[in-house]
Amino acid sequence: MFGSLLRGAVAGAAGTTAINAATYLDMAVRARPPSSTPEKAVDELAQRSGHPVPGEGEEHEHRLAGLGPLAGIGVGIGVGMAAGLFRPLLARLPAAIGAIAVGGAAMAASDAPLTALGLTDPKSWSGTDWLADVLPHLVYGAVTVGVLRRWSPPKRSAVQG
Repeated sequence: MFGSLLRGAVAGAAGTTAINAATYLDMAVRARPPSSTPEKAVDELAQRSGHPVPGEGEEHEHRLAGLGPLAGIGVGIGVGMAAGLFRPLLARLPAAIGAIAVGGAAMAASDAPLTALGLTDPKSWSGTDWLADVLPHLVYGAVTVGVLRRWSPPKRSAVQG
């Protein structure tokens, strides 16, 4: 099981790099601003936990600017670890279906808490908003599943010495 989690973490890290690249490319092409939602989520969760992010003004904002992306990395690696556990099932699916499933899981893992915190409402999103969320998550799924498919666990021999 540890090997499955490790492979999943590595695959999730690769997928996270890919989703970040896709997101930054979208920002560069469309000249759209970065989302502040991850920082708001970290701030809200920290407040609710009774351990607010320290600092005031710019110091507080700078910490959140680092913690928001770190939270995203954590989600990406965590979803990758889950995918690593489900690797045998994912290996039986067509690659595109696996990528959609893993990308959808990553999207749910990021969007559901944001929605529950009241920081976003997917019902109010435009078609462009949905594409800006779906496409990078599909890239994440494709890369994560691709790494998992290429990183097979070692074969065990029938006779152990």
